[in-house]
Amino acid sequence: MPTPEDQPQPEKLEIQPQVHEQDDMELEEFRLNRYLAACGIDSRRKCDDLIQKGLVYVNGYVCKDLSQKVTTDDFVKIDNKRVLPKQLKTIIFNKPRGCVCTKNDELKRETIYEYLPPTLKHLNHVGRLDQDSEGLLVLTNDGELAQRLAHPSQKLEKEYLVTTNQAYDNEVLDTFLRGVFIGKGMPRAKAKSVKRLSPRRMLITLETGMKRQIRLMCKALHLNVTRLVRVRIGMIIDTGLEPGRWAELSEEDLEMLQTNPKELLNGYHSTPTKSKKQTQRGLSGNGKPKRSSNSSHSTSKNKSYKRRK
Repeated sequence: MPTPEDQPQPEKLEIQPQVHEQDDMELEEFRLNRYLAACGIDSRRKCDDLIQKGLVYVNGYVCKDLSQKVTTDDFVKIDNKRVLPKQLKTIIFNKPRGCVCTKNDELKRETIYEYLPPTLKHLNHVGRLDQDSEGLLVLTNDGELAQRLAHPSQKLEKEYLVTTNQAYDNEVLDTFLRGVFIGKGMPRAKAKSVKRLSPRRMLITLETGMKRQIRLMCKALHLNVTRLVRVRIGMIIDTGLEPGRWAELSEEDLEMLQTNPKELLNGYHSTPTKSKKQTQRGLSGNGKPKRSSNSSHSTSKNKSYKRRK
């Protein structure tokens, strides 16, 4: 007769505790000003002011610490309302002449935000154009993208169509390339490239821009700017986008926005005036044979915007 020990024993199953992958993932931390900017409150600098004034609450307590970090699980409040990050969105806007780049103007002037629908008024402008200038302007709630576009180390090209009050000679273009003294205590302002379009019109490309740089450069050479239009940022141009209109940028567009066009051998860079000795030898400044003055000049074809909102 078989004993209990001889009977087959059921297999023992070891039940492992169920682990939720999401529980083990650490939530990404953000500096408080970056978090608020992503919520569409204002720019990081303005958000720093709100924090220092004690207007921001984190988990029920006033937070004045600019180094404070938060996650999406934290309860962040302004004006007794919880704020949460919005979906990242970036648009290109064709700024008309006469409006200013600010959300609240103390002088009650027309602002760029009056041209945008309520769903886009939380976006922050990257850089600015003065009241009398026109052209392309980027608005976004992506703080990291805004930093990359604005930081001088990126050397992102911006191209401007400039019309002056009188005709100018080629020496003006060469001076722009060498650098112009525009004010005491300020570095010499220079252009990356220039191109003559007519006796009173030119294209100027800048890598880093100071406030009213082109107007001050022209003024230093006794020229007054009658019209200034930003026509390109990176590889994005304004073809088909009417003043006051905007277009949302796709992932491909964002790559183009952060990329400078390749410099072509027959590009539109002006060359400083040659010395008589170099001219007699038929050499350019770098010792290579001179190019024919009849060589064609062209710019690379960039993506245009025909979508309108």
